[in-house]
Amino acid sequence: MIAVVNYDVGNIRSVEKAFQRAVKDTGHEVIVTADPEVILRADGVVLPGVGAFGACMTNLQRFGLEPVVREVIGRGTPLLGICVGMQMLFEESEEMGCWSGLGILPGRVRRFPDTLRVPQIGWNQLHHAGTDPLLAGIPDGAYAYFVHSYYCDAANPADVVATTDYGFRYPSVVHRANVWGVQFHPEKSHRVGLRILRNFVLNIVAGVERT
Repeated sequence: MIAVVNYDVGNIRSVEKAFQRAVKDTGHEVIVTADPEVILRADGVVLPGVGAFGACMTNLQRFGLEPVVREVIGRGTPLLGICVGMQMLFEESEEMGCWSGLGILPGRVRRFPDTLRVPQIGWNQLHHAGTDPLLAGIPDGAYAYFVHSYYCDAANPADVVATTDYGFRYPSVVHRANVWGVQFHPEKSHRVGLRILRNFVLNIVAGVERT
């Protein structure tokens, strides 16, 4: 069972539908939920996010789900953060002040320089070495759909498995242990996005189930 964490952010249903489409023939159930017990017994957990970093963190705390997400990660359950959900994995964000994140990955979420048009909206390329299971079958240079004004400045290069060029190279896919994050919107990225969601379930979640 895949649990999509519902903490009242905007792209919950589109993420749910994309996952259902990606795994419809695999026997995996996709549930949108704010129930800690359901989240904790899930085989894989998805942390979506749309809007401002501070609002997302505040809602996660208001729903009492921050400690639940931390426990999921501590248990070794695979977790995928999407867009702001990826940004929340880092230590802090400078969006509209200074906000603390989950601190799972070292680094800071920063605004794109004023020399660039923000938000970055549209299709951009994923540059990767093809070694991470989340990106299996995704060609180097494949396009995904982005909408964001802030990027993750990862402190540890080993956490970065794909980058995207928008004036400079920034991390667009990260991975450490049982935690993955994607800056783009896989639910809006057509075949590439659906393949990545399917990879999360079949290559990562199912791999943990088998062991």
